[in-house]
Amino acid sequence: MSQKQLNRFLVLTKLIDGHITVKEAAESLNLSERHVKRLKKGVMNEGAAFLKHKNSNHKPLHAFSDSFIEKIISLKKSDTYKDANFKHFQELLLEHESIYISYSALYEILKKAGIKSPKKRRRFKPHRRRKRKSQEGLLIQMDATPFEWFGTNDKFALHGAIDDATGKILSLYITKNECLHGYFEVVKLIIIKFGIPVSIYTDRHAIFLSTNASKLSIEDQLAGKIVNDTQFGRAMKELGITLIPARSPQAKGRIERLWETLQSRLPVEFKIAGVKTIDEANAFLATYISKFNQQFSVEPEDTESAFRELPNDIDLNTVLCVKVTRTVDNGAVFSLYNKSFKILENNNNSSILPPRKSRIYVLINPAFGIKVQYEKTIFDVISCIKPKKETKSSEPKKRNTWTPPDSHYYKYGHNLMKKVTFEESDQEILKILEDIFLKKYA
Repeated sequence: MSQKQLNRFLVLTKLIDGHITVKEAAESLNLSERHVKRLKKGVMNEGAAFLKHKNSNHKPLHAFSDSFIEKIISLKKSDTYKDANFKHFQELLLEHESIYISYSALYEILKKAGIKSPKKRRRFKPHRRRKRKSQEGLLIQMDATPFEWFGTNDKFALHGAIDDATGKILSLYITKNECLHGYFEVVKLIIIKFGIPVSIYTDRHAIFLSTNASKLSIEDQLAGKIVNDTQFGRAMKELGITLIPARSPQAKGRIERLWETLQSRLPVEFKIAGVKTIDEANAFLATYISKFNQQFSVEPEDTESAFRELPNDIDLNTVLCVKVTRTVDNGAVFSLYNKSFKILENNNNSSILPPRKSRIYVLINPAFGIKVQYEKTIFDVISCIKPKKETKSSEPKKRNTWTPPDSHYYKYGHNLMKKVTFEESDQEILKILEDIFLKKYA
């Protein structure tokens, strides 16, 4: 019996015994006199049990059945869904199990079962939000994050880009480590699907910004000294994209929060889809992006896109590559990484082979290997071996060695002393020497 029911029973007992009137009992219990009379009659006939609510110990009609609750809990504890946070688990139940349940109801079920969400929630910290860009394509935030995406101890780097105006994922690409190839693939996917963005916001990784950039003093900058672009920076200049290096992770907080979301969701999605390799992951991500954007992206303030179309005369593979300069010799041969390559004549432009001592660009890309660019023409190359110069073989000169006699003062007395050797009887000495000089120090 609750405290409220106990108070009512005590007042009604006094009323039945005649110690108080109906009016006084009604004022004490804050009830109407008619209701007090009904309670008095019930207590007189049934006792204190009359005050207990009739629905007590009865399950509501709209409550979940025990079997349904057990199914939800068993699914959450299974290997497939155990790493999903509560919100993601609610979405997966509808998508893969055809079970709809509200988040509040699911939260109560899992909380009562002693299950905690793997996603930790930090305390709210008020901060000044930067206003989103007005148009899609004005600013792209780009970064990479290492994580155990496949549920193993091996970490892989997920490269990605998100639009600042809409929060839309533009591309994702996973590799073993954070690398230039991963970022080039991200940019390539963006340009093919959407177009050329206006600017890209990155961190100050050596892939984007030379490490010598921070060494330039104000005097050096006023004197006109500059730092050479990285391969990524050079490619962005050729495409007309402004590269903006951030000075803190908070400056590009939109993509930092994206990594937090994907680190919580993607390993579960990979497990459900059976994704275990990098190639399978990249194929899966191409379809997952649209699903993610449909749920989390927003409409831009200005519906006109700022993406530009790629000109027809630009081959992305010859821009998103490594470019180095070399000099050709008389036979149109150049060296690269201690190997020689010969430039092949084009069928249509055989007369414009690079002349002797001309500067060429060597293009290196996994898509085509190695090519050469001279002025605006692209040439194929072939590996070649330069003939070695013939050298005259000469017989080595014989040197006469002089052995001093035993009477020499350096050797005096040596033959009189017994030679010291480490034989089997001296193994203990060798062990001591080994322990002293060859031991592993902490």
